[in-house]
Amino acid sequence: MASKGSISVNTENIFPIIKKFLYSDHDIFLRELVANAVDATQKLQKLASMGEFNGELGDLTIQVDVDKEAKTISITDRGLGMTEEEVEKYINQVAFSGATEFVEKFKDVDTSTIIGKFGLGFYSAFMVADNVDVITKSFKDEPAVKWECDGSTTYEITPSDKTERGTTIVLHVNEDSEEFVDEQRLRQILDRYSKFMPIPIQVGVDKRTEKEGEGDDAKDVEIVEPHIINKNEPLWTKDPKTLTDEDYLNFYKELYPMSEEPLFWIHLNVDYPFELTGILYFPKVSEDITPHKDKIQLYSRQVFITDNVEEIMPEFLRLMHGVIDSPDIPLNVSRSYLQSDANVKKISSYVTRKVSDRLSSLFKNDRENYEKKWESIGLFVKYGMMTDDKFFDKAKKFCLFENIDGKKFTLEEYKEHIASNQVDKDGKSVFLYASDQGTQDTYIQAAKKKGYDVLKMDTMIDNHFVSNTEHKFENVTMKRIDSDTVNNLIETDEKNESVLTEDETKNLVDIFKRALNNDKLEPKVEAMTADELPVMITKPEFMRRMEEMSAMQGGMGGMFGGFPGGDTVTINGNSELVGRILKEENTDAQDKLVKHAYDLAKLSQGNLKGADLTAFINRSLDII
Repeated sequence: MASKGSISVNTENIFPIIKKFLYSDHDIFLRELVANAVDATQKLQKLASMGEFNGELGDLTIQVDVDKEAKTISITDRGLGMTEEEVEKYINQVAFSGATEFVEKFKDVDTSTIIGKFGLGFYSAFMVADNVDVITKSFKDEPAVKWECDGSTTYEITPSDKTERGTTIVLHVNEDSEEFVDEQRLRQILDRYSKFMPIPIQVGVDKRTEKEGEGDDAKDVEIVEPHIINKNEPLWTKDPKTLTDEDYLNFYKELYPMSEEPLFWIHLNVDYPFELTGILYFPKVSEDITPHKDKIQLYSRQVFITDNVEEIMPEFLRLMHGVIDSPDIPLNVSRSYLQSDANVKKISSYVTRKVSDRLSSLFKNDRENYEKKWESIGLFVKYGMMTDDKFFDKAKKFCLFENIDGKKFTLEEYKEHIASNQVDKDGKSVFLYASDQGTQDTYIQAAKKKGYDVLKMDTMIDNHFVSNTEHKFENVTMKRIDSDTVNNLIETDEKNESVLTEDETKNLVDIFKRALNNDKLEPKVEAMTADELPVMITKPEFMRRMEEMSAMQGGMGGMFGGFPGGDTVTINGNSELVGRILKEENTDAQDKLVKHAYDLAKLSQGNLKGADLTAFINRSLDII
C-alpha cells in the first residue's frame, strides 16, 4: 500500500554539523556576527528612510569588546533589535533568514544592501563558544529579552533590563578557542573580512600621548580615540567621475602597501543583467607571474569572501590586482567560496570584455604610453590570447611584436614591414625571432646581412606564444633565428652555388666524421656565403619546440630518447677555412682545423664550456 509523508530533519543531528563543519575557518564567526549586526543596522536605516521608523538613529557604530578574565567576546549594534516573538522566529528556527523575509516584505524598494541570506551565520558562534547569550531590544515599543543557549538544542528566554535599542551577542569562549579572546587578534580578523563594511565597527581604543602647553608648563596628555576598523568608504562604491588618479593610487597602496604603482586600472560598474562593482589594477609583472596570482579580493556587499576567484576570473586575468563586489555571485551556504552557475559565466565574460575594451582604448588613444608599458602589458595580452579565444579575437588588434631594435608593430603592421623580404615560396610571412640576443648574436648578424628583421621573444611566456601565433594567425610561420642556416630560414627558389664538386662534398663529410669522432653527428654540406662561419650548429624549429614541451611536462617518458639531441651540423662549403681543410694533407693538422671550426660554432652559441673550452683555447694558441 502506497503512503506519503514529510521528511523530518532532527535538529539534534544537524546542530553539531552546523557548529563544527559549516565553516572551514573558525575565525569566520566574527565576520558572520558583525555582518548580522551591519544587516540589522542597515535595515533600521532603510525603515527610517521609508518613514517607518521616526526615532533618532544616533550613533550606529558597532562595538566589538573583549573581556579576557571572563573569556567573553561581545558584539553590540544599535540596529532593529528583536522582540521575543522575533527571537523565537529567527534564532530558534535554523536557516530561517530574517534578511530574506525583510527583502520579500519590502521587495518594491531598494534592499540591495542587506547582507544576510541563509540564516545560518549566527550559529557560527558555537564553533568558538560553549555558551551564547543574545540580549536584544526591538525598535518597536516592546520589552527587551535575553536568549541563552549552551550549544545544545535547548534554550531559555528571559526578560532583560536592556534599555537601548539593538542587540548584544555575548560569546562565552571555550578552551580550544581562547586565541580569540584577544583584542589584537579580533582586529586582525575584522581587518581581513570587514574593513569595507558600510557601518563603523569599533574594536577597543587607541591611546597616544601628546604635549599640551609650552615651555616649562608643557605636560603629557593621553589622547584616547576609538579604534575603527573600517574608516574609509570603499572606492569601488563611488562614482568614477568623482575620482582622481590619486584616489585610485591611494586605494591601491591601501590594498597592497608593498607593491609598485600599477600601470593603470579599470573601474567596474554594472547593474544589469547582474550587479557588479569593483576596481581591477594592472600591476607591473615580472618574469615570474606566479606571485602575482590570487591578488583579487571577492566581496559580497562589502563583506570579504575570498581571494580565490578561479571560478569567476579567467586564468590570465588572475594576474590582475583589485576587488570585485557582487551580491549576484553564488556562494556556498557559509559564504566561504563560489559555486559555479550561469551568472558566474556572464560575469566572467563581462570582466574579460571590459579588460579588452580598456586595453583597446589605451592602444588607440595613447599608443606611445601603451608601448612604454608593453613589457608588463604584453604578459597579460599574450597569456590571454593563448587561454581565451574571445579575448584573442579582440587582442589581436592591439597585441604588439617588438623587434631587436626596440620598434613595435601590430600583426598587420609587421606583416607589411617584412613583406618585401620575409615571405616564403608558399606566401607565408616568416617571423624570425631571437630568444636570447646575447648567445644568438652570430645568427642575428647573419640575418641582418640578408636584410631580415628579427623579433625579440625572450620572456617566459614567449615559448608558448610562438606556437599559439602560428596556430591562430593565418599565413604566418615563426622560426627562431638559430633554427637553420640563414639561407634556409626563409624557403625560396633561390640557391647559392657551391664551389665544391660532388666528390669533394662527400670527402668533406667523411673528414668531419673522423675528426669529430661522434656517431650522433651527421654533418651536411651547404653552399653559404664565404663570409659566414665555416660550421654552424642549428636545431630544427619543430625539434626544439618538442624538446621544450618535453621538459615542461617532465620528460614525457623518454619520448625523445632516440633523437641525437636534434642538432644539425652544417658545413659551409664556400668557406675559406673549409677549403683549407680539404687541401690539408696532414691528418692531424686536418683534424685540428675541423675541431677548431666545430668549436667556433659551439662558441657562437655559448655552448663551449669546461674541458672543451680549455682545449679550444690551447688549440688557438698553437694555431697562432
